[in-house]
Amino acid sequence: MTKLLQWVCVLGLIFTIWITLLMDILPFPISKEIKDVLLPFPLYMVIVFGCYSLVVIGYRVITFNDCEDAADSLRKEIQEARKDLSRRGFKFD
Repeated sequence: MTKLLQWVCVLGLIFTIWITLLMDILPFPISKEIKDVLLPFPLYMVIVFGCYSLVVIGYRVITFNDCEDAADSLRKEIQEARKDLSRRGFKFD
């Protein structure tokens, strides 16, 4: 099961429960105060998702590790390319 399918299943389940509670489909009564909280629930979830996304992005930026081996390899390739281009008559400033 892919991550997308997992997210779609969870969001579908949450949406189904939300609609069921909001439309009085269940046999037990729900007070007006609870409905006042349930009505903007999707907006709350969007805000929570945005906060979660910012935290995850911030954490990934903070813990981003450098690839020293790849950087050294790239520097060597750049030097080789400069030597090759200089040999062919290209001048660097």
